[in-house]
Amino acid sequence: MKALAVVRPPSICSWPPQSLPKSQYLRSQRFRVSSSLIKESQSEIQAKQEKKGGGVMDEVFLNLFRKKMVEEVGWDSRKPGYDGLIEVANRLMLISPTNSHTKEAAVRILRSLFPPMLLQLYKLLIAPIQGGKVAAIIVARVTAITCEWLMGPCTVNSVDLPDGTSWNSGVFVEKCKYLEQSKCVGICVNTCKLPTQAFMKDYMGVPLVMEPNFSDYSCQFKFGVPPPLPEDDATLKEPCLDICPNATRRREFAGNINVQQCPKA
Repeated sequence: MKALAVVRPPSICSWPPQSLPKSQYLRSQRFRVSSSLIKESQSEIQAKQEKKGGGVMDEVFLNLFRKKMVEEVGWDSRKPGYDGLIEVANRLMLISPTNSHTKEAAVRILRSLFPPMLLQLYKLLIAPIQGGKVAAIIVARVTAITCEWLMGPCTVNSVDLPDGTSWNSGVFVEKCKYLEQSKCVGICVNTCKLPTQAFMKDYMGVPLVMEPNFSDYSCQFKFGVPPPLPEDDATLKEPCLDICPNATRRREFAGNINVQQCPKA
């Protein structure tokens, strides 16, 4: 008589596994879940950081702007990227005999970024439409899209125009990277605010007033609004920033006397 083979049905794995107590198994499962969540959060953080750091176009704009500034100054920094750009801006301030020379040099840099015919056509054809409102709105949107690499996060907002109406021709910069990195009121005023206002009005036909806040480093652009006269512009009378290394040395030399106005402004 042949022996019969005994076939057992496949057993269902018990839960938790016999080799692990139930409490230890639960802890291991929690660890797996928490580990996956940590990996996901880290990847999300990295993606946000990469997005914040800017993309290829930001790098293109930075390199182009720096190249034009270097051509104007005749000197380049050994530092790469944005830090090098700030050093070139400092050199521009140092080599200029007056603030007016600095402003004129910065205007030439801005002009060199655009094809000449584009500026002429914009001023001739776009700027006159609806009293300049259309041109102001266009420039505001282009500024918000293309200049975050220079200034940091910014948004288009509504501003009051001289005729009493309100249009979305403003740009609000949450915290200006250029001001924060340069640590200087004079660099802000003479290489950014005044030249940009002059360039917009003279070469694009769009009045502009820029209102930097030296307390929180924000800045409000108001396209379509003319700037005040120099004697009425409070920005030109601002004291040095607390983070300005030169101001710190001057205060120490002068016995901590408060500096009433930035000498570079």
